[in-house]
Amino acid sequence: MTAQSSSFPLNQQLRRGAAVRRPQEITCFSYDDQHQYQSDASGLRYYYNPQLDTDLSQGFEEFDQHDDSVDEHLDSLLRAIMEHEKATGKKCATDIMTWRGLITKIMSLPYDNRNGWELNATKFQDTIFLEENHSYKMANRWKPDRRGAQMSFWGYKFESLATLPKTWHECTREEVDNRPNERVSNKAQFCSIVKTGLGDTKLILGGEVDAVWDVRPSYVELKTSKLPVNERDEVTFERKLQKFWAQSFLLGVGKIVVGFRDDHGTLLSTRDFETQAIPAIAKRSQRRLWDGNQSIDFTAEALRWIKEQIHEGGVWRIKYDPKGNREITITKVEGEKTFLTQEFLEWRETATLQ
Repeated sequence: MTAQSSSFPLNQQLRRGAAVRRPQEITCFSYDDQHQYQSDASGLRYYYNPQLDTDLSQGFEEFDQHDDSVDEHLDSLLRAIMEHEKATGKKCATDIMTWRGLITKIMSLPYDNRNGWELNATKFQDTIFLEENHSYKMANRWKPDRRGAQMSFWGYKFESLATLPKTWHECTREEVDNRPNERVSNKAQFCSIVKTGLGDTKLILGGEVDAVWDVRPSYVELKTSKLPVNERDEVTFERKLQKFWAQSFLLGVGKIVVGFRDDHGTLLSTRDFETQAIPAIAKRSQRRLWDGNQSIDFTAEALRWIKEQIHEGGVWRIKYDPKGNREITITKVEGEKTFLTQEFLEWRETATLQ
């Protein structure tokens, strides 16, 4: 039997001016320092200016790194949604439910099409659920050398330097000053879940939030980048801004703080960016590297196409192959079981919700 399939070219003619529903937080959850699920905001951290001239490599050997070789599917997102529905008595109805990072992949595709990806999709009670295809992710993962691993660590170190476990006035002077010496870990996290929409597609997205700026949900995303010292560096940074913007835009994170470093990993300075103002930076440069409105229109059109292709029952594979024909493809995967948790399925099938 021939598998059902369809394709969406990257140069697809787009409808312009897609509507955007402003992200609204509906619930949240956390992971503790052992990466165990918590039904609260205990993983939330608070932004506070980092100490400059700090070595971002400090503590690299003691990095407490989460093992992401285990496929976590959408388990935590579904659990949080289920708990929210039990508390409110209302169904979280939407067209697509997934992690924010997967929609970021689609949103960045017109400008970053060198890296392939695969998603799994299934439809249940009129909602399409998307997850990353874990086996593809692991098989194609970049295996960094020591220098590469160290550079990845710099981002986590910056998060540790720029955040506090409580508000500033609740912290002791020692807690504030000792941040460079804290052991860095990426196991504890805070995740916000929002309802939003692009074009005619309603979305529920979950995603990690680095810190709160002052009070929830005034969130801030933390990034590191090499301080631009020439034209080539400026082009590289402007390209990175597209992903920075898309990631924060989708979850309604209003501010991004970039920690600029040198080639040796020394934190030199920080700069605040308002998320909504970032597309104008790309426009003013006149390099035509990316366009925010085009990103939105492309994503809205791609999501509309995904809704048209995926039907109740079974699992579908959504794929972008950089070696292929510059297109996204959807193929029905024969014989594959749902990746939704049994607990969530049983809850939805027996619950009486508004």
